[in-house]
Amino acid sequence: MRRLFGSVRARATLAATAVVAVALVAAGTVVLLSLRSNLAGQADTTADSAARNVASQIAQGVPYRELDLDGDHPVQVVDGDGRVLAVSEDLEAISGTAAPDVTPVASPDAGRDDDEDDPEVGEVGEVTWHGQGRATVDGESVAYRFAQVEVTDRSDRTVRVYAGASLQAQQDAVHTAATVMLIGLPVLLAVVAWVTWAVTRRALRPVEAIRREMAAITASEDLARRVPVPDTHDEVARLARTTNETLAALETSVERQRRFVADASHELRSPIASLRTQLEVAAAHPELLDLDGAVEDTVRLQHLAADLLLLARLDAGERGAGARVELAALARERAAGRAGVTVRADAVEVTGSRGQLERVLDNLLDNAGRHARSAVVVTVRRDGDRNAVVEVGDDGDGVPAGDRERIFERFVRLDEARARDDGGAGLGLAIARDVAARHGGTLTVRDAPTGGALFELRLPIA
Repeated sequence: MRRLFGSVRARATLAATAVVAVALVAAGTVVLLSLRSNLAGQADTTADSAARNVASQIAQGVPYRELDLDGDHPVQVVDGDGRVLAVSEDLEAISGTAAPDVTPVASPDAGRDDDEDDPEVGEVGEVTWHGQGRATVDGESVAYRFAQVEVTDRSDRTVRVYAGASLQAQQDAVHTAATVMLIGLPVLLAVVAWVTWAVTRRALRPVEAIRREMAAITASEDLARRVPVPDTHDEVARLARTTNETLAALETSVERQRRFVADASHELRSPIASLRTQLEVAAAHPELLDLDGAVEDTVRLQHLAADLLLLARLDAGERGAGARVELAALARERAAGRAGVTVRADAVEVTGSRGQLERVLDNLLDNAGRHARSAVVVTVRRDGDRNAVVEVGDDGDGVPAGDRERIFERFVRLDEARARDDGGAGLGLAIARDVAARHGGTLTVRDAPTGGALFELRLPIA
């Protein structure tokens, strides 16, 4: 049960059914009340008409015992003292009016009832009261709506006429409508629940397919697989496409990590093997120890370990600190002591990690120094109000257009014949670009005016 109601389909079905149930109950209540009110209004109109008809006869001087009282409507005529002057035929009991009696008293104006020469006519008043009660007519007790009309007879006496209209039709109609609603409501709710269940199942079928495929990918660890994308333009299709994009990015990241580990292992193997060989030779023949070579291999290992650690931190999302760094001063500082390096710098500040930006400049200067024939030029300038630009150019052979993105990949060296001791591990430019990206900037390469390579670092101005 808990599993069933934990599904989106079950919750959607319950929610839709509950909403429809509340709406139907509210609408049904309004309909029943409206029906009851309308039928009660019709009963009042019928009772008004019957009461006015009797009141008109009294006003015209018809004797009380000769009044034409409609047998379909219980009628009661009462004087100011509460005495019943006339009642309709077969009226056996009445409640809800001013007098409970149904037996007329002797008419006090009987001596004038036959006086047809008296021209005086009584006055019929307005309907002054509506109420509900019961009356027993010919042995059948029914609920009625009563209307009261006051009339002045020819004796200048004010009497009250009560006439009723049966509410049996109203009660039957309301009862029938309520019965239909009670029977139809569960049927309609069942239809709503079934339709919602079916529609939700159809709508969620692609989601279930995505879930199954993701479970299979997790079990197989095969990141090359992709979830099915439904042939629609809704949220589920967008979810599938986003999931596939995430899987592609994850696959790329994992593959990059695998290559990184493999390349790092390969790069570490050479200096470690060289250092081990030298130490083993020294252990057997101390006089043959190449101390300078051992130190050089140790320094290479130290630099490689530092590069790998920095790349790991950058991959983990480390961003530059919020310090303000003056690029012109930094460029002059990092270029100091390097042969053939010229600095042309304007004052401009950026925000970031001074240590990481030093690393970028060192890597660019090292790269330019390895490939320059005689000169390296460092330029620091503003580009509008938003960007600071650092350019490092050399007069070497440049970078072929097809390799200008590949050189920023890790462990890539275009000149494979170059000695590793001179060329490094191929991490410098990769680190420089990653640091630039973490600082909200870019690092690109193009041809320099002197014919070599020109590396352009763009960073947001502080």
